[in-house]
Amino acid sequence: MVEAAVLVDKDGGVLAWHLPPGRTSVSIPDTRSLWSAMWEDRAILGGLAHSHPGSGFPSPSREDLTTFAACEAGLGVRLDWWIITRDEILRYRWSGPDKHRYTVQDSVGPTPWIDELRDLSYRGGTP
Repeated sequence: MVEAAVLVDKDGGVLAWHLPPGRTSVSIPDTRSLWSAMWEDRAILGGLAHSHPGSGFPSPSREDLTTFAACEAGLGVRLDWWIITRDEILRYRWSGPDKHRYTVQDSVGPTPWIDELRDLSYRGGTP
């Protein structure tokens, strides 16, 4: 398993895959190309999904939470943040008032990219 990520537009479609060198089973490096893609598509960007190892309830790490907050501050928009495991997917959104308070949302929303993200993370596929 290696972490993988995907930028998702407001309609649930794929904007870009994030599969940089150096990703591991517990981390995925930030890159200039990821930030550039987020910035260029900020008007239609709905959020970002990434994988976590294992199965079960995917909760954000402290690093996830600080990344969510920093990206939103830089872009000036609130986003959805999906985290997947082998068998679950949850969508997080800022709930405040603390800048790092993100909570699970009632609805996951459209996820046409979920199978491909799992393939890239758990089976080593390519987009």
